[in-house]
Amino acid sequence: MQRMIAPEISNWPAEEFHLVGGSCTDCGAAVFPIQDLCPRCSRPSIEQITLPRTGILVAWTTQGFLPGAPYLGDETARTFVPFGVGLVQLGDVIRVEARLTENDPDKLEFGMDVVLTTVPLGTDPEGAEVLTFAFQPA
Repeated sequence: MQRMIAPEISNWPAEEFHLVGGSCTDCGAAVFPIQDLCPRCSRPSIEQITLPRTGILVAWTTQGFLPGAPYLGDETARTFVPFGVGLVQLGDVIRVEARLTENDPDKLEFGMDVVLTTVPLGTDPEGAEVLTFAFQPA
């Protein structure tokens, strides 16, 4: 059994898995994750949109230490494996920060194509594998 860490941010487990964001019907600002008020014009006119599955890697780093709370992964300081974190431009819609499946800086390039996927994060108290979204080189 599997579940997504934050089910409201995607349409997982749909076969064509996408992140879900919002777009302001008044000013056109895009948001991820979706929220009630527009961050640009402060109006309550955000409608749900499906974000592109593919994007361009704009920037990245490697998370070399165990994240603090509220991180929900199963790792301990002893078992932690560094992971890549990137800023991904999704079409002309929005940039999102996300985990990367690659953590070797020599295998990452500015402007490289990436595609949405999931990676295991941990196990919940009921024994289900908890997934989070990530981007992998295309």
